Amino acid sequence: MMSVFNYDNVVMRTRDLPTTSRAQELRRSSTEAERRLWGVLRNRRLSGLKFTRQTPILHYFADFVCRERMLIIELDGSQHADSAYDNTRDLQLTAQGYRVLRFWNGELQDLDAMRNTILAAADRRLEPFDRYKTPGGLP
Repeated sequence: MMSVFNYDNVVMRTRDLPTTSRAQELRRSSTEAERRLWGVLRNRRLSGLKFTRQTPILHYFADFVCRERMLIIELDGSQHADSAYDNTRDLQLTAQGYRVLRFWNGELQDLDAMRNTILAAADRRLEPFDRYKTPGGLP
């Protein structure tokens, strides 16, 4: 996160160092599944969409974010099954206007299907379901 200060008409930006450090640590310790999906998303490789990884939003870190399309992609392991924490998190993120699309790590076996699902969500062609939350339940 970045803060902006104005001292005598000189604008200075500072980074929130603890948040930046945590995001960097999460990037360094990415899971194999996160590294594989990042290979698909990085450098605008997916239909020219700009994604970032381990991006701080509110007090959470999103696995992958396309700010232009207000889309968050999360990769979940088995520890996330029926997670009340994730449900609360998704509600707070959708309240900020983000759409949250979750995949299980095992779904990486079919990268083409994942690409198509992500593109459908980015283009707002995907209807909400239990693993895809949207503000107000709209596509």
